[in-house]
Amino acid sequence: MILTELTISQAHQGLKKKEFSATELCRAYFNNIESTNKEIFAFLALREDRALSEAKKADDLIACAQDFPILTGIPIAVKDNILVEGTKCTAASKMLENYVAPYDATVVKKLKKQGAVILGKTNLDEFAMGSSTENSWFGPTRNPNDLTRVPGGSSGGSAASVAGKMALAALGSDTGGSIRLPASFCGVVGLKPTYGAVSRFGLMAFASSLDQIGPITKTVEDAKIVFEVIKGKDKMDSTSVESQFPINNFQFSIKDLRIGVPKEYFVKGIDPEVEKIIGAAIKKYGEVGAEIIEVSLPHTEYALPAYYIINPSEASANLARYDGIRYGYSEVQNPKSKIQNLLDVYMETRGKGFGAEVRRRIMLGTYALSSGYYEAYYKRAQKVRTKVIEDFNNAFKKVDLIFTPTSPVLPFKIGEKIDDPLAMYLVDVYTVSINLAGLPALSVPCSGAGKLPVGLQIIGKPFEENKIFEAGKICEY
Repeated sequence: MILTELTISQAHQGLKKKEFSATELCRAYFNNIESTNKEIFAFLALREDRALSEAKKADDLIACAQDFPILTGIPIAVKDNILVEGTKCTAASKMLENYVAPYDATVVKKLKKQGAVILGKTNLDEFAMGSSTENSWFGPTRNPNDLTRVPGGSSGGSAASVAGKMALAALGSDTGGSIRLPASFCGVVGLKPTYGAVSRFGLMAFASSLDQIGPITKTVEDAKIVFEVIKGKDKMDSTSVESQFPINNFQFSIKDLRIGVPKEYFVKGIDPEVEKIIGAAIKKYGEVGAEIIEVSLPHTEYALPAYYIINPSEASANLARYDGIRYGYSEVQNPKSKIQNLLDVYMETRGKGFGAEVRRRIMLGTYALSSGYYEAYYKRAQKVRTKVIEDFNNAFKKVDLIFTPTSPVLPFKIGEKIDDPLAMYLVDVYTVSINLAGLPALSVPCSGAGKLPVGLQIIGKPFEENKIFEAGKICEY
């Protein structure tokens, strides 16, 4: 038995039957991390001693309990913009290079309550801004399927840790595709939950009306298990709500399913291989009884430009706290700095503490929110957002789920797009609309082009993650 190839359900059964211990499972993953992380660079920080201590506690519980939570003893990785108490949380930025989290994020607290084992913190695009995990201050993560290619972003480290068998599951955050795109590129499952379904308390804020935490796993069933644990209302996050639909014991029939395929997603620019594989996957659903219906999302072409006004605007406000005074990197501490006044503190600290992409978005957002430009840019982008929401509402009057590619392209080479921000932004063209509308979406791997994975994106109505999971399982057969 190869422990690192087990799913969560299989590992749970193995622990239950005493076929192996939580400590043995934990060590198996650390052995894989030791042998492969150097070339993949999925992890920024490991908490081996603490993880083994958590595994020992899990073993003690398992030894004296006939039944125990399904995540007890399960090794999980956490994206390095989600706080884990006593562990560095850098957001892959020089600005927070030595910042240690003083408390657990709500999602981490829920995992620990179940007895999960937190292996360490995974790499990401700096402050979750990017689509390739090349924007990390500490260096890029590589795709386990092809080390010359990117793993997607911004949760590339989390996806690579699962695909590279360095973690049984992982948490990521999704602002415009940052869970789904890496899941697609790495050939794993990634869920972006409904906005508000999972607490954001303890997630470093990027764009607060778009951010959402979700699981990256080996299978759809595993994603369902993790989501069931982390979802729910949290008094520390006023935007969080209880799910309206049960995840378990949900009655599902593929023959009653109406699947919408938006014509705007299959146009010039999509990689022919992606179009072919996704087309075959959708056809498979039709063959097993689902009704396939063409739908229209007419404002799709405006979603990306609207997103890249709203996203930087919220980022410019959220990242104003990193000023070199309260915590984090500060040029004041540099004996060679030429700081003369308070403005110099801000300019020098933020200019050197933030990377190029973060500075770009702060400048774009500050400009869009400035006097005389707010109505022309930010207010207009929010009007477009309303139209995007209306498009989905109209489509969901005819269908139960919407199927699209997760990405228009295959995983690209490291360095291929990093100097062309517009080309990089276009990679998100199929995912940003879902964040603007606050909808849940799941990326499920289809058969890949050669050894490069392709993801099918399944979009649902708000809080209907149960239906997404059941539909996603069919793609795995």
